[in-house]
Amino acid sequence: MCIEQQQSLSMLRLWQLISPALPVGAYAYSQGLEYALDAEWIADEDDVKQWILGQIKHSLCHLDIPVLKRLHQAWIDNDECAVKQWSQFLIASRESSELVAEDRQLGRALAILLTDLDIKQAKDYTQSDSACFATLLALAAVEWKISVEEISYGYLWTWLENQVAAAIKLVPLGQTAGQRILLSISEDIPVAVEAGLKIEDEEIGMLAPAIGIASALHETQYSRLFRS
Repeated sequence: MCIEQQQSLSMLRLWQLISPALPVGAYAYSQGLEYALDAEWIADEDDVKQWILGQIKHSLCHLDIPVLKRLHQAWIDNDECAVKQWSQFLIASRESSELVAEDRQLGRALAILLTDLDIKQAKDYTQSDSACFATLLALAAVEWKISVEEISYGYLWTWLENQVAAAIKLVPLGQTAGQRILLSISEDIPVAVEAGLKIEDEEIGMLAPAIGIASALHETQYSRLFRS
């Protein structure tokens, strides 16, 4: 296979990983958005946009993307200790039991899928407490020769798309409003990826009190559509 064909195949594999058809159950989670709407912190399209954009700029950019980069490199180096270290770091950084459970469940689901797709290293994570979505996404990226920049774009895009899908159901928003949010926020993703990939080890971390509070209170919310 020539270089151009390999690059095209890697791009297609990336699309496969970020497709809503990926059977990991990401559609079942709102990451506190459901409580924020119930508590009337969010009421309309602009509120949803600011809620989501704030997480990309102040949370995912400073935590998920730099950890994803290190997981990607750890898989390249075949450094199992580093993989577990950064996986556990990311899980420990989640601010509620629902967010921890979500990350583990998505990670295990992706591990099962990748195992069935003959990525043997994923098997150890099908029941592991160290499994998180970024861990297995990074593994798939390395196996399918997807660069760290490309998988970082994909990570933010699939997170954004799931949040918008949840907002469409919850607010509710129309499909066109959802597309407006995707179109607007996607312009901020390149900046977030560039910044996140430059962050040094000692700078990794985030503080998003409203997300933690919303997620924790969602655990006892009376009526719920989503698991987080």
